[in-house]
Amino acid sequence: MSQAVLEPDAASSRGMDLLRFATAGSVDDGKSTLIGRLLFDTKTIFEDQLEAVESASASRGDEYTNLALLTDGLRAEREQGITIDVAYRYFATPRRKFIIADTPGHIQYTRNMVTGASTADLALILVDARKGLVEQSRRHAFLTSLLRVPHLVLCVNKMDLVDWDQKVFERIADEFTSFAAKLDAPDLTIIPISALNGDNIASRSENSPWYEGPSLLHHLEHVHIASDRNLVDVRFPVQYVIRPQSTTVTDYRGYAGQVASGILKPGDDVMVLPSGLTSTIAAIETADGPIDEAFPPMSVTVRLSDEIDISRGDMICRPQNRPAVAQDIEAMVCWMDETAPLRVGGKYAIKHTTRTARTVVRGLQYRLDVNTLHRDETAGELSLNEIGRVKLRTTVPLLADEYRRNRTTGGFILIDESTNRTVGAGIIIEAR
Repeated sequence: MSQAVLEPDAASSRGMDLLRFATAGSVDDGKSTLIGRLLFDTKTIFEDQLEAVESASASRGDEYTNLALLTDGLRAEREQGITIDVAYRYFATPRRKFIIADTPGHIQYTRNMVTGASTADLALILVDARKGLVEQSRRHAFLTSLLRVPHLVLCVNKMDLVDWDQKVFERIADEFTSFAAKLDAPDLTIIPISALNGDNIASRSENSPWYEGPSLLHHLEHVHIASDRNLVDVRFPVQYVIRPQSTTVTDYRGYAGQVASGILKPGDDVMVLPSGLTSTIAAIETADGPIDEAFPPMSVTVRLSDEIDISRGDMICRPQNRPAVAQDIEAMVCWMDETAPLRVGGKYAIKHTTRTARTVVRGLQYRLDVNTLHRDETAGELSLNEIGRVKLRTTVPLLADEYRRNRTTGGFILIDESTNRTVGAGIIIEAR
């Protein structure tokens, strides 16, 4: 749903292990300070950047170097001391590379958090040790669960302001664990930290001898994400058909795209949808030459043994393992348009993998209160930042899976054709 600093296939092609993670939390919980601390402790920032931050901190009257200024890039954010937009940051350690989506905490920026978390491998939620869990903490946990982010980390920040009281930490940890049990949160880690002072960030702190878990950076470096990707269901949306213009090469036809899921190998039997025609993979190629197998999120060119009419938006899959070829979609939609709400009868363009179609809203089953999880079945529309379950009918079939099975083929965006603005983001619950 969003573009980040470095595409994952680019990292994979160079043999790098890349982790995307999103941060969330309430105002003043310390998200920007934490990210600034990570950048500082991993020596990712330049001396002139640090000098600029030190100067800005002094001009604001801060008695310390305010590392939050490294990430609060917008002028409005600096003036208000809050995060408004999604800010993507990049840093690396010898073990792994990272892309951070620093997302805003306010409820009016729910759409920004959905955007930042939609491609994340891990979500990092901060709470203030003095305040404990608040409404926004629960909302962020629910949204990461809804978006099926595989790994969740709760950082109990500002422990120095409660004198590193173990009981305070355990109370918050127990409360959050109980709430997370109601959600789909398969992997939960809880860490006591002080982002301002760097405790339990890059290394274990002596201020918390009772805490026996890893530091935050150690956890980010070692959390296992390879098995999070779907390697069972082969899905290869065709992005581009390659036909060389050279007169000396007349029999070459390749299909370029990014592997959404599964593993592709030369010799595999495949089917092309929506036509249903079958063939075998003759070769798989990259910019560096032929390869023996392709897996997500690699960008490759696939050549088939037979000449089949294939175009952008088609999908290569297994004959016995196919996505739904569906025009009727039920989905959870987060509405992102400030100018007009989503209403039954509304018509939009829908972008799903590499396929674009038109769609009409056939029904709004309920609007979801992300704070209480209450379903309002009387709702007649979705306004900015609201989430609801809707029924869509598309003009041409989508080649779709349920989002819980495949985040790539289960996600889509809605576009206002008159303005070309993205007005909604959705996850597919059912396709038929």
